[in-house]
Amino acid sequence: MKRIAYIFPGQGSQEVGMGQAAFEAYDAVQDLFEQADRTLGYSLSSLMFNGPEETLTKTENAQPALLLNSVALVNMLHQEGVRPVMTAGHSLGEYSALVASGALQPLEALKLVHARGQLMEEAYPAGMGAMSAVLGLSKEAIEEVISDFPENEAVDLANINCPGQIVISGTRQGVEKAGERLKEAGAKRVIPLNVSGPFHSRLMEPASQDLASHLKAANIEDAEPPVYVNATAEPVVDKNEVEHSLVKQLYSPVKFQAILEAFSEAELDAIVEVGHGKVLTGLVKKVNRRMKTFNVQDPESLQSFLSWYKEES
Repeated sequence: MKRIAYIFPGQGSQEVGMGQAAFEAYDAVQDLFEQADRTLGYSLSSLMFNGPEETLTKTENAQPALLLNSVALVNMLHQEGVRPVMTAGHSLGEYSALVASGALQPLEALKLVHARGQLMEEAYPAGMGAMSAVLGLSKEAIEEVISDFPENEAVDLANINCPGQIVISGTRQGVEKAGERLKEAGAKRVIPLNVSGPFHSRLMEPASQDLASHLKAANIEDAEPPVYVNATAEPVVDKNEVEHSLVKQLYSPVKFQAILEAFSEAELDAIVEVGHGKVLTGLVKKVNRRMKTFNVQDPESLQSFLSWYKEES
């Protein structure tokens, strides 16, 4: 059997219309979406299929929408006998990875990410935080530029995605100032991101404390297969470690490049991005251009992947 890993996209990959083709093609997906709507108390599925985009993009909606879409696709893969040997997700996508690895049940994960989205929205005053992607500078060079910023202009590394693509996060004033200094230090581009808060920075610590109480009340199981977690880029199986890593994840950098480097050494036949968009497969190619990748985001791309997966090796 082929050895594959699943990776799951995070916030920013949402798009009106996502999940609709799977919903129309699979009764099990319809059932899951209807259960999700009942669990949340509003029609997330209608928002996913019809928008409006600005409402879908709100953190408290985008997070459960992306999780629901990814989980539906995992179920479709599962029905076809596909099993990964390891999983990982980018930020929010870690919750999808935990569902795929059996550590969280789908509806429990849905409630958690809905709460997580609300906590992240509320953690810092709207418009006062910011994030920017920095292209063409090393992690060390960026750290040097932001290391002496005062607390009222706090800036942290948020996502270490792949060589030459790192995201910074913090106060709006600090991120803007850092952008100017990073260009002076040789960054090719600094691109402000369309996000509602300073995610994966120290400014999210208050939200992490509230999230911890939600996680304490959740039913978390050991993960099988292991999930490579954002906070450490290490494989985690133990349910207590899962809980701890989800709390830490909120205010720590996403070490996605290190996760992909670990996957590259794991003798995989392919890495499969399960969910909407192709952002993560792009990162895989930056880390290891020889790695075979697939995107499974609708029935058509599922069939394309299955035709390879079921070939005789």
